[in-house]
Amino acid sequence: MTAVIVATDLDRTLIYSRGAIEAHGDERRTLVPVERHENKDASWMTAAAAAEFAALHRDALVVPTTTRTPEQWHRITLPGPAPRYAITANGGILLVDGVIDRDWQRAVTAELAWSAPLDDVWEHMGQVCRPEWTVKLRNARGLFCYAVLHRRRIPEGFLAEAAAWADARGWQLSMQGRKLYWVPRSLTKGAAVAEIARRTGAGTVLAAGDSLLDADLLLAADAGIAARHGELVSSGWSASHVEVTTESGVRAGAEIVAWFSETARERLAG
Repeated sequence: MTAVIVATDLDRTLIYSRGAIEAHGDERRTLVPVERHENKDASWMTAAAAAEFAALHRDALVVPTTTRTPEQWHRITLPGPAPRYAITANGGILLVDGVIDRDWQRAVTAELAWSAPLDDVWEHMGQVCRPEWTVKLRNARGLFCYAVLHRRRIPEGFLAEAAAWADARGWQLSMQGRKLYWVPRSLTKGAAVAEIARRTGAGTVLAAGDSLLDADLLLAADAGIAARHGELVSSGWSASHVEVTTESGVRAGAEIVAWFSETARERLAG
């Protein structure tokens, strides 16, 4: 039986790309690379966070929980042992020992029937994301889609209008860096974590995140922490059992790992 699950978002929560690091003035020479893409390092953690994260596996079942597709997730090598479970595609795909869990996939397919079809959203996104400020559009495994945008060129009012359109159809928007995600509300990280807790008999779930797509994950956890620099905090979102980091950027990532370690030990002891 697993006592504690640590469910952590990855990008801009636990790990940081070059752009996310430079946005907060952090020094990359002191960091440890954790992702390779196109033969180059692509994401980092602080050395202290990397060491503590590797040790965290002794006290908890660590579950990476990301909006990345499985292919994007496999570019990452986190410190410590390979995780038994990984949640990808914003909860749409559960990996068990690196293999897609087909039972969970069927459950997700049934749940998505309550939202507007992805084809409708994809068509609308292609119409409203104008080429003057859109780099590319992507379909993520037929589960959700996203647009890579020039943020400074996005017209005033566009995000609010797009969010209202999506909300009326059972979808939600999340702006993370240059990516604008369009995701069904029924596709959640929290549901996938709850499934792992059911399978393992875990008594406690600890969670961390930074974006609106992490809200359900944090709400479903017994305790959580949100990155100060993220979309969640800037939107005014809060919950009584969710703390906010004092640091921003990659240093917030280190603070989150330290919080996981301390809180997991407290829960195990108490």
